[in-house]
Amino acid sequence: MAGSHRSRVQFPDVLPLPERQAVTCALRTETVGGLVLLAAALVALVWANSPWAGAYEHVRDFHFGVPSLGLDLSVGHWAAEGLLAVFFLVAGIELKRELVVGSLRAPAMAALPVVAAVCGMAVPAGVYLLATSVGGGGTGGWAVPMATDIAFALAILAVISTHLPATLRAFLLTLAVVDDLGAILIIAVFYTAGINVLPLCGALAGLALFSLLQRLRVTGWWWYAPLGVVIWVLTYNGGVHATVAGVAMGLLLRTVRDEGEQASPAERTGHLLHPLSAGIAVPLFALFAAGVSVSPDALGEVFTSPEPLGVVLGLVVGKTLGIFAGAYLAARFTHARLNPDLAWADVFGLAALAGIGFTVALLLGELAFPDAALGEHVKAAVLIGSLAASLLAALLLRRRNRLYRSLHEEET
Repeated sequence: MAGSHRSRVQFPDVLPLPERQAVTCALRTETVGGLVLLAAALVALVWANSPWAGAYEHVRDFHFGVPSLGLDLSVGHWAAEGLLAVFFLVAGIELKRELVVGSLRAPAMAALPVVAAVCGMAVPAGVYLLATSVGGGGTGGWAVPMATDIAFALAILAVISTHLPATLRAFLLTLAVVDDLGAILIIAVFYTAGINVLPLCGALAGLALFSLLQRLRVTGWWWYAPLGVVIWVLTYNGGVHATVAGVAMGLLLRTVRDEGEQASPAERTGHLLHPLSAGIAVPLFALFAAGVSVSPDALGEVFTSPEPLGVVLGLVVGKTLGIFAGAYLAARFTHARLNPDLAWADVFGLAALAGIGFTVALLLGELAFPDAALGEHVKAAVLIGSLAASLLAALLLRRRNRLYRSLHEEET
């Protein structure tokens, strides 16, 4: 028994100094970005429910672009297809890093966050399908409550926490990376409207050239920036959601440093684009996606229509139960075990915090419900579910924070 205990791998494990620095840097950026994201969402809600709501809709629906390239898009569409491609490019870089040198590089270390994240996607989808089947609604929005908004979640955690273990933040970050991968796969597989083979083949050829440039150690943004734009345009015209192009390029960037190299291409690109993603791209998307009516009638629809109600229940109930049950099952039946610095009560609070869907949930809502009226109700459900999840997590984690603070005071 003692031998099997020693062979188990704890998660989150103690990382080497460079990895701890990378995690800390990412957490700081995401926390600040989450506060900017919150501000953008509040501006959108106030603007869309003010006497100037007509101006909001006019700006959001204003079209511009290059029609000859198939890019005559609205401002809101540009934000969803274009700006979020930067966000998913950064997500692809972080996913590659975790898979190559981070917490997901070894199967035993990856077991706990992967199982927790998968359950945290499957259970909300199941809750949504149950709610819509009982209420007689459609099943098309099953993916909406599956997403976690890491920036928003870390911003809430930063407001709550002064004494919670640092490993709790590392757990949340790794969980969100796996969650992002799930969202990427769902968008690519289930929300591809109609394939246009020729542009898509061009996009694949562009990605092959991108990979070749990486293998040949070609440096210089003047090679990659134009190529990235071409890949994005071809992906969009190929019928695949253009954010997938960002993820693909992020996964192709080299993560491991060559001898004598101060930073890998992935590190340099992530360092350059992370502030752009967290401070501009995602907040602008939220500005044009979160502007929904919060009138009593609109809010009533959230709790009386099966699809919006399924989203709320999926985010608040499904995410919490799914992530906690997944983590417990992984610790119980695999070689992974929870870091001794964490208690299961901490994991439960963290699971509730992961119910903040927001950015990717809003994007999935737009893709799943192109009908304007129902789409607006689903967006409102995402906002209400995310708010409820943040309040539940704040209640749970503040209690844990008080406990850790009292322990810290006793020790010092």
